[in-house]
Amino acid sequence: MKSQEAYKLLFREYPDVVNARQLCEMLGGINIKTAYKLLKSGAIKSFIIGNKYLIPKINVFEYLELVDNKT
Repeated sequence: MKSQEAYKLLFREYPDVVNARQLCEMLGGINIKTAYKLLKSGAIKSFIIGNKYLIPKINVFEYLELVDNKT
């Protein structure tokens, strides 16, 4: 699936940058601790502002292997 198609079809109710709680919802209701493990390990690329993880939605697509992550 091309990234443009993914943006139009999947997770369209979420902003382009999500927080850890929204990530949990996007990944089927995973536990917040599991989400933090994924973020801390770098499995899902993110950045931290203050004490909050912010995750670009494209990185969630890459984790789910819905887009090509070659950059």
